[in-house]
Amino acid sequence: MSALRWLAFACLAQVWSCARASSFCSAYLSVQVNLSSSAFPGNLSVWRREAALYGRESPHRALQGRVLLANPVHACDPNTLFRGLHGGTGWIALIRRGNGCTFTEKINRAAEKGAAAAVIYNEEGTENTVIQMVHPGTSIVAVMMGNVGGTVLAELLHKGVPVTMAIEVGRVYEPMMSHYSIFLISVSFIVITTATVAYFIYYTARRLYRSNVQNRRQRQMKAKAKKAIGQLQVRTLKHGDKETGPDADSCAVCIETYKPGDVLSVLTCSHFFHKVCVEPWLLEHRTCPMCKCDVLKALGVELEEESPPDLLPRSTENSHPHTDTHIDSVSYTLTTDSVSNTQSDTVSSGYESINSVGEAHNGLEVVCVETQPHYDNPAFERDARS
Repeated sequence: MSALRWLAFACLAQVWSCARASSFCSAYLSVQVNLSSSAFPGNLSVWRREAALYGRESPHRALQGRVLLANPVHACDPNTLFRGLHGGTGWIALIRRGNGCTFTEKINRAAEKGAAAAVIYNEEGTENTVIQMVHPGTSIVAVMMGNVGGTVLAELLHKGVPVTMAIEVGRVYEPMMSHYSIFLISVSFIVITTATVAYFIYYTARRLYRSNVQNRRQRQMKAKAKKAIGQLQVRTLKHGDKETGPDADSCAVCIETYKPGDVLSVLTCSHFFHKVCVEPWLLEHRTCPMCKCDVLKALGVELEEESPPDLLPRSTENSHPHTDTHIDSVSYTLTTDSVSNTQSDTVSSGYESINSVGEAHNGLEVVCVETQPHYDNPAFERDARS
């Protein structure tokens, strides 16, 4: 459970991080260039308006100040200086992206020198493309602008032209779903997944338990059946027995004639078959191959049947009382002598009974079950009976 709990927390943290990353704030950079310096004749002011993007960890606030260029321009060196810095705070650092150091290192070096904001322009070849910077551990305003405008400002500052910049807060773009909605969806997903896995485990365990119970019952029933079958009379045929004669019948299971030396099993209904043929038959079918008498039941092995669940309500069962008459069966008990006499009279295939079986199975009852046909129409049932 602890592993699942940690996995759930990790998923929520990842979703929350993605939600934070999907919201961003734009910025507008208003640049004023003073052309009254010695490098440019005249006294002109040129305003440039550049679209920029606040960093993820940057405060979203507006400010204004003079711009100072980093030297070296990437600000990866711990001894980085800023051109024209004579002390004071509230100025804006201009730094170029890249050269192997992180945004956090660049911004913190500007903050250590007293900058109120750091404007980082993109690498060469990216034109005006900007990205949302990730710079944990910083406290000042951090903005990224395009390579074209940043390169122009860097050239002016390198020539000693004073540049002033005003950073204005633009539009805040939120994700399509709020953090609260994403959190609820994540929790719902985790709950549904947990419930599904729990139900699958319960269902699998239940099926395995039922399968084990059923297999155990089958093994017990098979063991009882084998023990009961071992109580049947066994006879070995010899030369001269009438079962080996030319007019003798064959085994109803394997359809082969009896030969001297064959071992026969005599059932409770006085029918006999090859021992190796009839024992597997009884384990699978329980009944005599000829008369369908339940031999195992006669030997004391009852079939355990599970009661099926009630599929119909009580009112429905009571409203159709005639349906119970269709599933009634007529059971009757015959002695071994009467069964052998009946079978010898009615079976036309020539199977004969053994006279000595009556002594071996004296007092043993044979149960034969006969089921009446089922009629869906009661009127048709009356006509058939009449």
